[in-house]
Amino acid sequence: WDKGDDYCGGVIDAIDPGMQARVAEMRKSGLNIMMSMKSSAKPVSFLEDCAVELKDLAEYTDQLTTIFTAHGVKGTWYAHASVGCLHVRPVLDMRKGDDAAIMRSIAEDAFALVRKFGGSHSGEHGDGIVRSEFNNTMFGPVLPQLFTKVKGLFDPNNMFNPGKITDAPKMDDRTLFRYAPGYHVDDFPTQLNWSDWPGNAGGMQGAVEMCNNNGACRKRDGGVMCPSFRVTGAEKDSTRGRANSLRLAMSGQLGAKALASPDMADTMKLCVSCKACKHECPTGVDMAAMKIEISALHSAENGLSRRDRLIAYLPDYAPIAASLAPLFNLRDKLPGLAWLSQILTGFSAKRPLPLWQRRWFQSTELAVTPIGERPVLLFVDTFSRYFEPENLRSAQRVLSAAGFTPFAPLPDQRSTKPLCCGRTHLSVGNVARARDTAQRLVETYAPYAAAGIPIVGLEPSCLLALKDEIPALLNTQDAQQVAKMVLTFEELLLTEKTALRLKPLQAKALLHGHCHQKAFDVVGPVHTVLSELAGFEVEQVETSCCGMAGAFGYGTETYDISMKMGASKLFPKVEQASAETVLVADGTSCRCQIADGTGRDARHVAAILADRL
Repeated sequence: WDKGDDYCGGVIDAIDPGMQARVAEMRKSGLNIMMSMKSSAKPVSFLEDCAVELKDLAEYTDQLTTIFTAHGVKGTWYAHASVGCLHVRPVLDMRKGDDAAIMRSIAEDAFALVRKFGGSHSGEHGDGIVRSEFNNTMFGPVLPQLFTKVKGLFDPNNMFNPGKITDAPKMDDRTLFRYAPGYHVDDFPTQLNWSDWPGNAGGMQGAVEMCNNNGACRKRDGGVMCPSFRVTGAEKDSTRGRANSLRLAMSGQLGAKALASPDMADTMKLCVSCKACKHECPTGVDMAAMKIEISALHSAENGLSRRDRLIAYLPDYAPIAASLAPLFNLRDKLPGLAWLSQILTGFSAKRPLPLWQRRWFQSTELAVTPIGERPVLLFVDTFSRYFEPENLRSAQRVLSAAGFTPFAPLPDQRSTKPLCCGRTHLSVGNVARARDTAQRLVETYAPYAAAGIPIVGLEPSCLLALKDEIPALLNTQDAQQVAKMVLTFEELLLTEKTALRLKPLQAKALLHGHCHQKAFDVVGPVHTVLSELAGFEVEQVETSCCGMAGAFGYGTETYDISMKMGASKLFPKVEQASAETVLVADGTSCRCQIADGTGRDARHVAAILADRL
């Protein structure tokens, strides 16, 4: 491997089980990588399992390529060539009648080629509708007649798998296609940038149609996707179920105004916007972004409920609530108030609300302009500012001890209202207000981002909105520039490992990663900071969503599902941990869920490190 052009190649011993698993995972990912093409044309499966003897494979693939070229298409190739079954899928757009005709012509030529080499149409999988029509070509005239006779003996009413193997329809019968003749998606205004995908609705059509029904979202273990399906087991609560519902609604197959209907709202209700699908779905279906679009359509058609308004406008009334913290915090102290608030607001009386802090984090506690040799912009999110200000003060101390000079720029003088990412508005579909809020933040941060100053924050959902939702919402160069400069608190600390000096400690830490940290693959830096900088023996909890997911866990109708999510793996793991084990969770909602579900307190990394300075 190290001899350059003179000799390239070699053998690596794959002894480590982790490496073996990654190699195997790459093989399993081959098909899904190909299917993640964002164009309307996709690799189509109708001859991929053809197999020939290994000695004929090279000649077979060469002649198959010639067939593809003659029809003006390209093929994708992958998998186990070692046994003569190289998976092949021509790239075609099955919405088009012409491409359906090309598919049939390629199939006829390819199957004739397989017959010439004495191979098999189905080297690995079954025939199904796609190849059953060609059984006479494969087996000759006698065997298919026997197939029909056996089918009649065991299934005289043709109840099981009709049209497969026997009495098969034409493989290019477009009425059987997902995109049948007449399939059409009407245009409608969208809120986010979907321009990477083809189709109407600004490209959202293509994004929704990326779902190819592979079912990775129906897994029960490993990863995060899909939290609600893991609890309910209902297809409609999987990413696939939601994507299919969206596709049917967008194409008019569920009636007029289906996208803004109560049924669609119910379909989306249990999506916790964890972003796991964007990261774990093999074709990258981003249901969290799609939920924003559906919420926007629903709110435009039906308005915002009282609870939605309380969620959306929390950053606006937060200063008043915090100033009157003793009064607002009575909700969970005086008997009956929680039940009354449930009736009035829709927030479940079974769960206490976060406590407002009268000594909230003031803008005057940080410099407003960059100073020193290593300035860093500290994004002060609404939840940390008014509910957990000590985490911000801890972060300020830690960053200063690490040699940084944190600052927080003020917005323009038209308003003294603190900056916010707009996530609370996005979560209920109040997109116009979210866009204004995000634009105000980006305008303030853009000059510092352009100057190369890192932007760091404590609340993963708010900070990572700067990398994901806000660029999609604003679609501006400034938003992209801000996104490039965003680092998590732990990522920033790892850029200057030697600058931070901590008291020695030997202790165990149980780490729960926030869903958005997992989706953006930034749980690793949290683990590294805790183990290498702070000296903890770290165990990471392999869980899906904790179940709180912002306001989701507070809803009257979603509280029980929320607690079932937490009880799946997170709560038992926390309860098994010794009293001396430090519980770590960077997400505000995660810490609330752990406290409500187990009675134990988890802490932000910033607070843990500040204690050790």
